[in-house]
Amino acid sequence: MVIHCCAPPGGCTSNGLSSSSSSLSLLRPAASVRSSRSPSSLALPLPPDLSVSQPPPQPQPRRRRRRLDLLPAAAIRSSLPPRSSDMDSAVTGLYPLHRCKTLHLVRHAQGIHNVEGEKNHDAYLSYDLFDAHLTPLGWQQVSNLRKHVQAHGLSKKIDLVIASPLLRTMQTAVGVFGGEGYTDGIGAPPLMVANAGNSDHPAISSLNCPPFIAIELCREHLGVHPCDKRRSISEYRPLFPAIDFSLIENEDDVLWMPDVREEDEEVAVRGMKFLNWLWTREEKEIAIVTHSGFLFHTCFIPSKPMEMIVIHRSRATCASTLQTVNSVQLSSWIKG
Repeated sequence: MVIHCCAPPGGCTSNGLSSSSSSLSLLRPAASVRSSRSPSSLALPLPPDLSVSQPPPQPQPRRRRRRLDLLPAAAIRSSLPPRSSDMDSAVTGLYPLHRCKTLHLVRHAQGIHNVEGEKNHDAYLSYDLFDAHLTPLGWQQVSNLRKHVQAHGLSKKIDLVIASPLLRTMQTAVGVFGGEGYTDGIGAPPLMVANAGNSDHPAISSLNCPPFIAIELCREHLGVHPCDKRRSISEYRPLFPAIDFSLIENEDDVLWMPDVREEDEEVAVRGMKFLNWLWTREEKEIAIVTHSGFLFHTCFIPSKPMEMIVIHRSRATCASTLQTVNSVQLSSWIKG
């Protein structure tokens, strides 16, 4: 899954909104207008001999105009959901581009655990799937997405690639956003050595591509499923020499527990911490290769005031494009 997301640098709160109030809050429906008829006008008419003169109507106090009425039409239009044709420029209606980051969120390609789990869900409990690697079909998906990224010029725009520290996510990250084939004897280390993680894939160069870092905050649901348990960092370094693991504090996986599965709410909180950490980075355009569970609970929590609108579907990349409105604007390609 690839997601293209713009959000203000103020960070996110636990409900997914920016710390600043949403400008769409001004677009509330107008209050219903009460009847102007007085109570006496609803009474039965009096006989002529009993009729009484009515006092002259008193002037009603002038109400202050609502702020929405004072907004120019252009300002109101700028707060409305952008059209799909304006996806790249619509964010300027709410936030200047220099105050935004662009995030490309990528769900890893098919792993061996996906294949076995579709046959039998209990397979996710098998240690044979420990730190699951990509399947041959997964590598083909990586190749297809790489072509898509390069064809649209995204590979030249991205300043940083972040990956969850598991085999399948790092394989996807270097395959999509890494350099070309690696040649022995050059000065720069490869992003991935040949056949890393039983991939039967040639080495990938770290030249002519953005830097890569691994971080634990964007990992999959933690616990119980061995496919979501990572290896030690000392095992990963020889396989992915050019990936920066310095932000991972522990050599071994102390976050994964065999008998406790992370709650959905805990994944969402971790996702908010990750997004807030991203606003501390200086890079403006960042690719993040992570997992379906993390993406769902970070971006698609029903309680978040975001509206998702499907605006594009691409069979070539097994993806569809979404866009959100409110204080976060988001478009995404989601694996179908």
